[in-house]
Amino acid sequence: MKIAVLAGGVGGARFVRALTEVVDPRNVTVIANVGDDLEVHGLHVSPDLDTLLYTLSGLGDDERGWGREGETWNASETIELLGGETWFRLGDRDIGLHLVRSEALRAGEPLSAVTARVARSVGLEITLLPATDDRLRTKIRTPAGELDFQDWFVARGHRDQVNEVVYEGARTARPAPGALEALQAAELIVVAPSNPFVSIRPILAVRDIRTAIEARRDRVVAVSPLIGGRAVKGPADAMFTSLAGGTGAAQVTDCYKGLIGALVLDEADADDVDDVAARGVQPLVTTTLMSDPDARRALVETVLGLVPAG
Repeated sequence: MKIAVLAGGVGGARFVRALTEVVDPRNVTVIANVGDDLEVHGLHVSPDLDTLLYTLSGLGDDERGWGREGETWNASETIELLGGETWFRLGDRDIGLHLVRSEALRAGEPLSAVTARVARSVGLEITLLPATDDRLRTKIRTPAGELDFQDWFVARGHRDQVNEVVYEGARTARPAPGALEALQAAELIVVAPSNPFVSIRPILAVRDIRTAIEARRDRVVAVSPLIGGRAVKGPADAMFTSLAGGTGAAQVTDCYKGLIGALVLDEADADDVDDVAARGVQPLVTTTLMSDPDARRALVETVLGLVPAG
C-alpha cells in the first residue's frame, strides 16, 4: 500500500515513525512543511524537515522531540560569548546538516534534491519531500504586529494571541518534484496530527497540492492534533480558540473542509462524533496519544482502516 503523509515537525514525525512500525517505510512518502524555514547565522534551517529526518533515521533526541541525540552546544556558547544572537540555538551536530544544505542551496541545488541526498546518507527508507522548493514562509499576525513564525514561536514563546496566519509566497509556490505524483499514486493520504494552522496549511497553501488532495478526498484521513480539546504540546489549542472559535472535533474537521473523508479523534472526544459526521466526514475513534507500542499500533490500524481490504 502506497501512503502519502502531510506532516509538520514533532507530532508529524512521531506519527510517521508509528506508521513505519506497521507498514513498509519504502511505500511511505512524507510531504513536509517548510513554512517554518529560516536563516540562522547565514545557514538555511528547515526545522520540520530536520525533525522528520532525525526522528525517522534514529538520530533524534526523543526527550526534547527535536534536534540530534547526544548534542553539544559549543558553537552556541561561543556565539553568546561574542555577543551574537542565541534565541534560536543550533547544536554542534545539527550545524553540520545546515552547512551542507546551505552550501548546496547557494550552488543552485533545489531543497528537494538536497533533502533526498541527505536522507540517503542517513539511511532513511521513506521518501521525504519538502512541500515546495520555492520560498514559502509562515507569518503570524498578532496584536503586536506581523511576526515571522520563528520570532513568534521561539523568540516570543508563542505568547502573542494569533489573529491571522498568512503564507508568504504561496501564490506562486509550486509543488516539489515528486509531491503530486505521490499524492496521485497513494492508496491513502494521511494528514498527521500536526498543528493545522502552522504545519499543515502551509503545505495546503501550495495550490496544486491542495487540488490534488481535494480530488482524492475519499482516501484522505486526518488525525486530530487535540485530545480532550487540548494540544499534547505547543500552541494548537490556543490557536483553535482564536482562529476557529473552539477546540472541539468540529473545529478540527472545519480546518480541512472539502479535503478529508475521515477524521481520527481520541476517545476523550468521542462525544463529538455526531458533529464530525454532520459535516460529511467519517469519525474514527481510538487512542491518539502515542504513548506506547500498543497505542501507536492501534492508531495506525485505525488510520489504515479507511482503505477497504483488497
